[in-house]
Amino acid sequence: MVDILAFGAHPDDVELSAAGTLIKHIKLGYSVGIIDLTMGEMGTRGTPEIRALEADQAKKIIGANFRQNLQMPDSFIDLSKNSIEKVVEVLRAHQPKIVFCNAVKDRHPEHEVAANLVSKACFISGLSKYETFLDGEIQAPHRPQNIYHYIQDQWIDPDFVVDVSKEMNQKIKAIKAFESQFYNPKSKEPNTPISNKDFMDSISSKANLLGRTIGRSFGEGFTVERPIGTNNLMNIF
Repeated sequence: MVDILAFGAHPDDVELSAAGTLIKHIKLGYSVGIIDLTMGEMGTRGTPEIRALEADQAKKIIGANFRQNLQMPDSFIDLSKNSIEKVVEVLRAHQPKIVFCNAVKDRHPEHEVAANLVSKACFISGLSKYETFLDGEIQAPHRPQNIYHYIQDQWIDPDFVVDVSKEMNQKIKAIKAFESQFYNPKSKEPNTPISNKDFMDSISSKANLLGRTIGRSFGEGFTVERPIGTNNLMNIF
C-alpha cells in the first residue's frame, strides 16, 4: 500500500515530468510506487533490458518503495478489458490515495492513450461487482481519492504547480539514469527528438518557467480531473 502511485506509458515518463514531486513527498514521509505500462521496446535507442536496468537505478535515486512493469505492448497500449484489468489489479493491490499518470495530450500519442487507460481503470477499480484476483483471493475494490496528470513535452496550462526547487538536482540525476535515451556525446546510436542536448536543457527551462508562475525557482505542473478542495486558503501560495 502506498500514498502515491505514479504511472507512465514508458520508463522515464515519470522521471521527466513528476520525479521532483515524488522526491518531495518521499522527503515528507509519504510512500511512493512507480508503474511502467511498457518496457519501451519500440524506442529507437537502447533495449528493453537496458531500459529495465536504468529504470531500477532511477527508482533508487528517487527513493520509491517499488517499481513494477506491466509489459503492455509499446506503441499499442489500448483501452481493452485486458489492459484495464492489469491496471485495476495494481490499484487494488497498492490502494494509493493519489494517482499520477500521463498528460492528457502530448507529442507522443501513446501518452494520451495511457492517460485515458489509467483514468478509466481508477473508476472501474472502485466497482464492487468487477472482480479481480491476487494469489487466488478476490481483491477489495479501491478508488483513489485523486488523479493528477503530469505535463510532458507539449505545454499544457497547469491546474496546480508543485515547488520542486530543492528537488531539482535529484530529479535531473534520476532522468540521467536513462543514459541510453538522453544526451550522451559518446553514444553512437541514432539521434532522436529527446537525445540532443537542447532537450535536456529544456527540462530545466520548463521547470523554471513553471516555478516562476508560483514565485519559485523550479516547479512541476499537473492537471486535475475534478476541482481541488481546501479547508485553509492560507496553505495555498
